[in-house]
Amino acid sequence: MCGKRDDWGFGAGFPFGHGGRGWQGPWGSAWVGSAPRGARRRSQLFESGEVKFVILRLLKEKPRHGYEVIRALEEKFGGAYTPSAGTVYPTLQLLEDEGYVRVVETEGKKVYHVTPEGERYLEEHRDFLDEILDRVRETVRGFTDGGIGEVQEAFAHLAGTTFKRTWRGGPHDPALRRVAEILRKAAADVEAAFARREPGTETPQP
Repeated sequence: MCGKRDDWGFGAGFPFGHGGRGWQGPWGSAWVGSAPRGARRRSQLFESGEVKFVILRLLKEKPRHGYEVIRALEEKFGGAYTPSAGTVYPTLQLLEDEGYVRVVETEGKKVYHVTPEGERYLEEHRDFLDEILDRVRETVRGFTDGGIGEVQEAFAHLAGTTFKRTWRGGPHDPALRRVAEILRKAAADVEAAFARREPGTETPQP
């Protein structure tokens, strides 16, 4: 698995900026409620047993400890998916039990290395892994189609500007109270915009 597949096919700009910092994508741990139209719920972004292939693929690139696996997956999927520790660590243990990864203690941390058996396993299931990534890629890109892309771009700009200026000004900046009022009003305006939709244009829930 090399060449164009090495970038996993996900850009750094979706769904809400690079790497999901400060905002978790639609399948991140902050996701609640119903999934967007045409998208799977967060817990079903991967079917049962699929995530181990994705993690193994990640470890083939380079050894990582558990937290690095979580962050690397978040970055690979452009912030659209943030796996929980409850998903990653049991999967790493499963891969170790199956002999596909080995653990090396480094500076007090368990660092996971893919084994020759793991590399062979990946190669044997190369087409299956490609199908998984293709499906997830289309699911995530479907979430950012049309007007949603415009909203995410505007939101990313708002979030970036707000947090940059907030951190620069510090906790006692007198502008913060006004900024908070602006954001609360913006949230209310967004709610009002959806409430004013024409009858029959509501997005059906899955």
